[in-house]
Amino acid sequence: MGVIRFRNWFNLLSLAGLVGTLGLCVYGYMAGPVASFEALRSFILRTGVWGPLVFVLIQIIQVIIPILPGGISSAYGVLLFGTAYGFVYNYIGIVIGSLLAYLLARHLGKAFLEKITPGKIYQKYIGWLDKGKWFERMFALGILLPGAPDDFLCMLAGASGMKLKKFMVILILCKPGALFLYSVSLSGAMGLITG
Repeated sequence: MGVIRFRNWFNLLSLAGLVGTLGLCVYGYMAGPVASFEALRSFILRTGVWGPLVFVLIQIIQVIIPILPGGISSAYGVLLFGTAYGFVYNYIGIVIGSLLAYLLARHLGKAFLEKITPGKIYQKYIGWLDKGKWFERMFALGILLPGAPDDFLCMLAGASGMKLKKFMVILILCKPGALFLYSVSLSGAMGLITG
């Protein structure tokens, strides 16, 4: 399967995920649980352990297949479950998803990255792999800073041959700060919007 064809299928899958998510939002609004944010929060908290498990699963999937921007789902985690639990659920889902993205790229290599990544982004970052230790530093910085394409960087780390132990140490140590800042700032903004 050619690069363009594979990328089109991947983009179509992402679009289908986004349309499905929007469809669920409309259904939820019509059915009642998401008529207001407080009603949605109450509905999810009544689901017991299933609410957090589904949320963590969504976070895992959104790292590998970009259905929603990670910042939006992270903000919703904090808004729905509170700052502490929302942070924990976000962190668990993103770390597991990042590990799966790393392992996928490690197994499938650069050809897979080229197939799923827009050409400009691929060309911009693939050159990093030839820079040895510099790549590791830039990877750590990308995971640490909010707004970096960290999902792609995790796949790039997998294709780079970075050892799993080093990848996990960087991910576990650098991700919490960025996630906390990103989640709290976005949830604050969304809280102002939703009232």
